[in-house]
Amino acid sequence: MPTKLLKDFLDKNNVKYITINHSLAYTSQEVAASAHIKGKELAKTVLIKIDGKLAMCVLPASSKVDFDLLKKSLGGKNARLANEVEFKDKFPDCEVGAMPPFGNLYGLDVYAEEGLAKDKEIAFNACSHTELIQMPYNDFERLAKPKMMKFSYHTKL
Repeated sequence: MPTKLLKDFLDKNNVKYITINHSLAYTSQEVAASAHIKGKELAKTVLIKIDGKLAMCVLPASSKVDFDLLKKSLGGKNARLANEVEFKDKFPDCEVGAMPPFGNLYGLDVYAEEGLAKDKEIAFNACSHTELIQMPYNDFERLAKPKMMKFSYHTKL
């Protein structure tokens, strides 16, 4: 079951969602395969540091962050992947690496790949390596209030 914080947030905001259980998986490619979801339809959450500030990027599982493009889009000097030590305590209700894409629940800015808006639904980790939440994309955008931009490139899953 999704964490209480996430579930209460979605319920309080009248979001219609489903929970998808799948076998234990850690990478976005494994999660997509295990849950029988196309990589482009599964969103992954990537924690970054931009000019020393922790932030969240949300992008299709079949994509990778282009840090040069991200840095340019944000007007930052330094952009890099955050390491586990820098963020593991920020998400006490989640398994490390299974954070949902709602940075607003954790005091983080959220940057979403503009291509996500093309899909009617979004699926993402529900604070666990064995569960996903699938919900309307419009509700994600309404609740997470991400800054939409182009910052990734597509890879094969």
